[in-house]
This record gives sequence, C-alpha cells and structure tokens, in this order.
Amino acid sequence: MKLITAIVQNDDANKLIAALRESGFSSTKMSSTGGFLSSGNTTIISVVDDGKVDEEIEIIKKICKVKKKITAAIPPSSFSTVGGYLPQTIEVTVGGAVVFVTPIERFEKI
Repeated sequence: MKLITAIVQNDDANKLIAALRESGFSSTKMSSTGGFLSSGNTTIISVVDDGKVDEEIEIIKKICKVKKKITAAIPPSSFSTVGGYLPQTIEVTVGGAVVFVTPIERFEKI
C-alpha cells in the first residue's frame, strides 16, 4: 500500500475530491498554507493499493492544472509605501499539485 499526499490549490480541492470519490478512492482533506504567494492550499491524503497509484495520480493531473495569475509585486521594503509607491502587477504561475507517494508499512481503518 502507498500513502499519496497531494498539495493542491484551494480552487481545485473540492473538484479533485469529487473526482477521486467517483473513481472509488477515499481521501482526507486538510487545510494548509504555503507557496510563493502564501495562498491557501489544501493537502489531500489517500491510501491506495500499489497498483492504483498511477490511476490516482492521473486524476490529480487531470484536475490540478497550472494557471497564470496576475498579482501585485511586493514592494522592496515597508518604507517605500510612504513615498507613494504604486505596486506593479506581475504574472505568476500557480496551481498544479505537489504529490508525494510513500510506502505504508501498516494501515488500519478503525
């Protein structure tokens, strides 16, 4: 058995959980924060048989696509905002998923 841990954008989380459920995978959803924009993420964990790992990862790939987002550039320091700093916008890449697959020595559902 394997533990699949997928860190995904909040925007993709509910759609991913629904797609996993439709394919017979159970999962647990946990809130998390991190990444370049310190935006909200969701960590989804699931335990699957070794032969089902690729199937679940394909579902994650299908749902969690990389996207472009426009955001304000961070000012060089907090003092620069006093002088009338006008933030510039930048385009950043967000989304996708970070997936870890870990062997499970023992699994019990109690």
